Amino acid sequence: MSTPVGPYTPIVRAGEWLVSSGQIGLKDGAIVTGGIDGELRQAIANLEALLVAEGASLADVVKTTVFLRHMSDYAPMNATYVECFGDHRPARSAVGVAELPLGALVEIEAWARVP
Repeated sequence: MSTPVGPYTPIVRAGEWLVSSGQIGLKDGAIVTGGIDGELRQAIANLEALLVAEGASLADVVKTTVFLRHMSDYAPMNATYVECFGDHRPARSAVGVAELPLGALVEIEAWARVP
């Protein structure tokens, strides 16, 4: 798991819920290569590692928010997102933003339910 780039907790348990902070494509202290695909794959891997550490998985995710620096990356983001989540389809919002931490192209946050 990556060290947070700010003063926040990467994942918090609230009863049955796990709420993750936004995850970017950070590995070994740097943004990974590979554009939107590479960054989103790493961001989801980072999210998955947080969930696993709390006894959950991507299958427990019920809601995600994806922040995109370029809305023109929406279609390639969707393709990568489907590959990573498989047949599981959490509710999702996708939002275009002006900037993301460390110059990232994409960030993802999630809510998971773990009864």
